[in-house]
Amino acid sequence: MTKQEKNEVIELLKGKFAQYNNFYITDTESLTVEQVGKLRSVCFSKQVEMKVAKNTLIKKALESLDAEKYAGVYDSLHKVTALMFSENPKDPAVIISGFRRENNQEKPVLKAAFINGDVFVGDNQLKALTQIKTKNELIGEIIGLLQSPIQRVLGALQNKENGAPQTEEAAPAPVAEVAAPSTTEDAAPEAPAAEA
Repeated sequence: MTKQEKNEVIELLKGKFAQYNNFYITDTESLTVEQVGKLRSVCFSKQVEMKVAKNTLIKKALESLDAEKYAGVYDSLHKVTALMFSENPKDPAVIISGFRRENNQEKPVLKAAFINGDVFVGDNQLKALTQIKTKNELIGEIIGLLQSPIQRVLGALQNKENGAPQTEEAAPAPVAEVAAPSTTEDAAPEAPAAEA
């Protein structure tokens, strides 16, 4: 690989790391070419981008963006590395788990995951990563929690409003009827008394 080709790969990787807040570092060394092709296909169908690159180039790309931010993943850059980029933080974990089940094996191995600034190191983190709540799931839960008390309040207000108009309509009508005649009767007798 020429220096120019290496620089092109580094720039491509920098673009991906800048684009995505979530990426997984996996070891696909023991997978056959057919299995890697199948894994790529599954990733593509789930809108997860999979890139295989040399560890030194991955590290250079990360260091050129923010050396401290990505420091936790450097130790995971060994053997064959396939990167999985995703908007959804748990999609790659679900793909890896499903792929393992279908093929009755423990590959690909999760070396590390970078999720919204947090680093998860080791294959033992895979199960926890499959259970991460996405932003939309969390928002949905929060809305559900907020709606429950609001719905009770709205229900109480609606019941009060439904009961209030009957009382308001009934009360003013008699007052208006009583007030109107008394005003007319009061005005009529006063006028003749003033004339007399």
